Amino acid sequence: MMKPAFGLALALIATTAQGETRTVYATDGNDDRIAIATVTIADDQSYRIDMNDAAFSDHFLSMRPFKCLEGPGKHWCHVPYPYDIKRNISADLTDVEYDLMFVWKDADEYGINMWNGVYYRLTQTDGRLTGALMEMDMDLLSAPPAAGELRPLRAQDLHESDPDGHWLPRLIIE
Repeated sequence: MMKPAFGLALALIATTAQGETRTVYATDGNDDRIAIATVTIADDQSYRIDMNDAAFSDHFLSMRPFKCLEGPGKHWCHVPYPYDIKRNISADLTDVEYDLMFVWKDADEYGINMWNGVYYRLTQTDGRLTGALMEMDMDLLSAPPAAGELRPLRAQDLHESDPDGHWLPRLIIE
């Protein structure tokens, strides 16, 4: 098994069999889980995410289709990152974070407001990867990044969130 040459954030990946598929869960304040995707990591540290279509409902919001998790009072709509990324975790988990972005909306809203962006910052916790909810304005991604820039979001674009103020404040990958 190839050991990654990077820090603790990927120790979980280093200790699992390569090619193993892990489940991505969105969790609410009561730690109830929704299996939203699977992540498969290859020997070269590239990965593939497959969204769990059964967990999502189709919505047509603001003139485009979204796959949304329907919750009590809020919907969590997946926003596939529209630009190129390497989908490789040999350096860090940022590509995975970009692949797991959402925007929330009230259940009774017709449209969607892209400033209600949800970004999960991933860290290793108790032998698994845990994503803490950060808020962001998804309008920052409305234009392609500059040539050669794969990661246009900056630390100042992400804002800490009150976990009690959101339906799905955490992700878990195990």
